[in-house]
Amino acid sequence: MYYTLIFIFCFGFNTFSQSRATISGNVSDQFGNLPGARISIEGTDLSATTDVNGNYSFDVDEGEYVLQAAFIMYTPVSKTAIVKVGDTIQLDFVLETGFSMDQPVSLGSRAKPTSLLKNTSAVDIVSPQQLTNSSQIELSHILHYLIPSFHSTNQTIADGTDHIDPATLRGLGPDQVLVLVNGKRRHSSSLLNVNGTIGRGSVGTDFNAIPIAAIERIEVLRDGATSQYGSDAIAGVINIILKKQTEVIQVDNRAGITTEGDGFSLYSSANFGLKIGREGYINVTAEYRDREEINRAGDYTGSVYTDDQALDQTLIQQNNFFAQTGYSDRRVMEIGSAKTQNLALTFNGEMKMSEYATFYMQGGRNYREGNSKGFYRFPKDEDRVVQELFPNGFSPEILTDIQDDAIAIGVKGIKNNWDVDFSHSIGINRLDYTVNNSNNASLGSASPRTFYAGGFIYKQNTTNLDLSRTFDWLNGVNIAFGAELRVENYQIIAGEEASYIDGGSTFTNDQGVELPRTPGAQVFPGFQPESELNRFRTNSSGYLDIEANLSDQLLIRGAIRYEDYNDFGGQTIGKLSGRYRINDDLSLRAGFSTGFRAPSLHQVFFQNISTQFVNGESLQVGTFNNESAIVTEAFQIGKLKPELSTHFSAGFSGKFNDNFTFTFDYYQIDIEDRIVLSGRFAEGYETILEPFNVGAAQFFTNAIDSKTTGADLVMFFKAPINRGEFNASLGANITNTEVKGPIKVSAALEGQEEVLFNREEIARVENGQPNYKLNSLLSYDINKFRFQMVNTLFGEVKFIHPMDGDQTNWVLNEFTGNVETRDQTFSPRLVTDTAISYQFNDYLKCTIGGNNIFNVFPDKHKHSANTEDGNFIYSRRVQQFGLNGSNYYVRVLLRL
Repeated sequence: MYYTLIFIFCFGFNTFSQSRATISGNVSDQFGNLPGARISIEGTDLSATTDVNGNYSFDVDEGEYVLQAAFIMYTPVSKTAIVKVGDTIQLDFVLETGFSMDQPVSLGSRAKPTSLLKNTSAVDIVSPQQLTNSSQIELSHILHYLIPSFHSTNQTIADGTDHIDPATLRGLGPDQVLVLVNGKRRHSSSLLNVNGTIGRGSVGTDFNAIPIAAIERIEVLRDGATSQYGSDAIAGVINIILKKQTEVIQVDNRAGITTEGDGFSLYSSANFGLKIGREGYINVTAEYRDREEINRAGDYTGSVYTDDQALDQTLIQQNNFFAQTGYSDRRVMEIGSAKTQNLALTFNGEMKMSEYATFYMQGGRNYREGNSKGFYRFPKDEDRVVQELFPNGFSPEILTDIQDDAIAIGVKGIKNNWDVDFSHSIGINRLDYTVNNSNNASLGSASPRTFYAGGFIYKQNTTNLDLSRTFDWLNGVNIAFGAELRVENYQIIAGEEASYIDGGSTFTNDQGVELPRTPGAQVFPGFQPESELNRFRTNSSGYLDIEANLSDQLLIRGAIRYEDYNDFGGQTIGKLSGRYRINDDLSLRAGFSTGFRAPSLHQVFFQNISTQFVNGESLQVGTFNNESAIVTEAFQIGKLKPELSTHFSAGFSGKFNDNFTFTFDYYQIDIEDRIVLSGRFAEGYETILEPFNVGAAQFFTNAIDSKTTGADLVMFFKAPINRGEFNASLGANITNTEVKGPIKVSAALEGQEEVLFNREEIARVENGQPNYKLNSLLSYDINKFRFQMVNTLFGEVKFIHPMDGDQTNWVLNEFTGNVETRDQTFSPRLVTDTAISYQFNDYLKCTIGGNNIFNVFPDKHKHSANTEDGNFIYSRRVQQFGLNGSNYYVRVLLRL
């Protein structure tokens, strides 16, 4: 019996080991191996990704199999293999580069992903190659230089906005574009932009909290899609798709510095994946970014110790003032990209639960520390400076700590021929302010120099259920429906007492009059306990989406959605779009939709007292929410309403001779009741404002309607040249936004339209972003070399001074000696980036490159008054591409 068992075991084991066959091979392109390419066996769930050497392997049963090799931006190739028991077959693939137009996209449709030629909406794809070869190290900047309709630059002297860049699409606001990660709604930042930057009064998504090393590709839907994806998707939707690869460990290291010798940046990331079972995976990314400050301030020309110029110059020399400011030359400010340090960890994974069900998960944490500066406080300003602590004044610092957490889990599968997806996601963003090198003047010499000033927390919980099924009616009909439940929470956290308290200290001015000193930490007074709050909101919605192929050429899609908020009620919106294929290489599309954007919790409840500089003078400004008696009674402002929109688009896409593709789209977006942050109300309200220790009040209100028209053009070309491959792309966006009709004011504010939303704010909406942008990317790959050049042409932007609509308010321009307007148009600028890469082997690639190699800057201020005593050589109100100038970098990419 014992020997019988041994015989059965050995024979059985040998029989089992001989019942399998092996199919293995290599995937490459004309330049070498392709790690991360996906190999799948048609008709089965079996798939694999190639390792760092481009190799793959399958263990299969005897039979005939069709294998397909695919990689994003490459044309898929299929081959057949016939294997018998014990066979080992080598099946190699050589892929050729393709076009983004041929790639399947998931945005804009609830059916199976299709290419742009088959879609009813325009979708841009940022490929893995574009991400890998980009010279930028932050996601918002990558999109800024690749997508013409996307705009995002570093801001300066803007508190927390120095560290979270506002990002827009098609010239609209940061809160009018929806961001998804793996198709799931991403939470917004807790920061409300209240300073004089693009997106003033709005809340956006922190793109730079998502590490670029974790991203496989990005889809940008350039169409209104609120009926499909919910509130905020007025300008479009950006879907960030995370990596799934498990075969390669990728380590990326970069270092760069500007030609001015500042702004040293260091970037390091690692991405790897592990298999879970036969078909599951987990992909993990760690990323570190560090950037030193960049300073493009001018030399200060104003007074320091006294307004008596002769005496002031004497005191400046006696005290050696400019050697004690912490800045070079005669600078007293830091104007440019702020110092930041960023740490991120993300994951993305799937696990097969059964033949028809898969569990998935994705999430991560991002932590950022920022250090920005404010306006210098001079010793002459006795109401703001405690001279016993700072005899030569001080340059206050705002230290910003931002923690961003996200996690999403779900189950997807097939039930009774329906594709089912159930998920829950949680997003939390927290921002804390610490003020350093400052004082609370009202506390006198007892004032601390460092203060915790408080912060914000925003939380979003979203639960989704989506069902979809394709029927063989007509030429194919897809029906999708689903529901979403979203719970939001917004909190304001009070600062420590010393950051906001009025300590009662006084000073005596030159006329011998005793006056009170300004309460609160200079540069950023802390949030008071009266401003502290914790508010919730719930939203439930349902949608129906039908997509019908009426013929091989004609596709019609319709969607309807109803959303209900517990604070302002419900809204029904819809979309109708279509696509007509003239032939396999040319299609037309058009669509009309209605949309809406709910007021953010930040806009509804934010309240604070801040220090703002108006024409060089500091002013304590109170932002009061719509629960405040000042807003509801004194100004008679009602509850905020949702923004309503209509969106029309039409365009076409085509491909010629497998080496040229093009898309063109026209769009018109009309928005009613846009929510804005008002101007500062002061005159006539002194008695009301006095108890709050502020000199002016501002608030949120539905004040304007707008009309945005524009066009997008995208072209790609590729061709073999000698032994290499040449690729070229050109993208263009032209956008024009107009504020329509009169400014909407309450009965109490009739006649004060210019105060509520003045000409500067109108210009920020109409002309604060480039009116056009062209992006071109040229690359040539030959042997182991890659040469790349990126050119970006930014259109003009305008700064319109709030007072200078009346010529009597014009002031002397010391540059020309004439009394002139402070309005200025900043002319178009061309920025050029270049890079050269060398692939040493499958494991090592090195790159040297430069951004803005011709050291291009925006126009300088042409009116001396706009420089604010020489500090601002360049505008901080409108930005085309920042103030960094030229910077050069080296990069080492390892694939292990």
